[in-house]
Amino acid sequence: MSAKFWPTAQHWSVEIPLHTPHPRLAWLDATGFISLSTCPFEIPKSEWEALEYLDWKSGGDTNFAPLASADGQLDCRGFWDKGKTDKDALFTSNADKAPTLKKYVQDIGANFGRVRIIKLEPQGREAAIRNLHRDDNNRFNPDNEGWVVRTWLELTDCPQSYMLLMDSGPDGLPDPSTEQQIPLSKGARFVVDTQRLWHVVVHNSKAPRYALITSLESGPALDNFISSSQV
Repeated sequence: MSAKFWPTAQHWSVEIPLHTPHPRLAWLDATGFISLSTCPFEIPKSEWEALEYLDWKSGGDTNFAPLASADGQLDCRGFWDKGKTDKDALFTSNADKAPTLKKYVQDIGANFGRVRIIKLEPQGREAAIRNLHRDDNNRFNPDNEGWVVRTWLELTDCPQSYMLLMDSGPDGLPDPSTEQQIPLSKGARFVVDTQRLWHVVVHNSKAPRYALITSLESGPALDNFISSSQV
């Protein structure tokens, strides 16, 4: 834990709901995340290097290339800005340049929302902690529809970097005793309930890290994808 900074009760994440009636996946009950097997196919670098990126900050010094958005436009804003929950997305012009990644998302079979490539510049643990947060994935999501979670596919090889995850303590703030880390080697795949878990990436490298991030609705399709992608 950083001695210089830690989220307080005034952090915006504290207000995001944790307990709702939405159907959830049993895979995530224990820890809030699950690691999957390494991606079984190669992805050409052009599918993330030749895209149009937007200057959008989230979790550090980041840029994003949207592959799917609320209305198919190159837009990084939350779907709620357009009156939608983070589902029923439309592919953007970037998706045409990334056919392997587009097919990967489609083949999961679940209703997807935001799909985007993140470009994260290097940041050590102390800098990363300043960006620790929870996501507001389920705004406007009807209570009887599946809880929205996120899945990652690491495109670059950054084995010394990791996603830092923590559950909330009784005060609603991240509990350091629950910390878990996911190494970010090339092809690493994992599913995280990012509305439940505080999270951020510690990127120990001299080069940017790239990854595909997809919002997915919990339900039979995502359950089957996880089941067929076990380590």
